[in-house]
Amino acid sequence: MRKNYSGKFKTKVVVDVMKEQETVAELSSKYEIHRSLLTRWKKEAIERLPGILSTTKKKGNDDQKLIEVLYQKISQLEVENDWLKKG
Repeated sequence: MRKNYSGKFKTKVVVDVMKEQETVAELSSKYEIHRSLLTRWKKEAIERLPGILSTTKKKGNDDQKLIEVLYQKISQLEVENDWLKKG
C-alpha cells in the first residue's frame, strides 16, 4: 500500500537532505522512507525552485487581471438578464 506524505512533511525532509548534515541513508532510516524517494523529492524541489521564486510577483498581477475579466463578465450577464426580464 502506498503512503501519501503531506507537502509540509516532504519540505521538512527535503530541507534535511539539502543541509547534508546527515547522509541520505541516515535520513532514510530516520524518516522510514526509501533512499530513492528522498533523492526524487530533492530533485523535484531543485527543479521547481526557480519557477516558484520567479513567479511570485507575477501571480498577483495574473489574479488581478482574472478578477477584472470576471467582473466584466458579471456586468455583461446582469445587463443581459435585465434585458431578458423586460422583454
